[in-house]
Amino acid sequence: MVLGNMIGGFITIIVGVNLIPTVADQVKAAQINDTGDGTPENSAVTGAAATLLDLTTLFFALSIMATAISTGVSALRESGLV
Repeated sequence: MVLGNMIGGFITIIVGVNLIPTVADQVKAAQINDTGDGTPENSAVTGAAATLLDLTTLFFALSIMATAISTGVSALRESGLV
């Protein structure tokens, strides 16, 4: 049972880490205007919304890290090491 949880956790982490560049690209695409030049004057999102949109990739990476930690802790608890 512990091994199955660890394998599932590692698969989740691998898929999540591989999706980080895709998430970053989509965040960048959401910020630019239809012209595609990406200059701040033509940005589709400004102000606080732009700051929160910039943090999306960070929060995605933090969720992957939290998944890794919780997977490790739960596997150690089930095996009796913690």
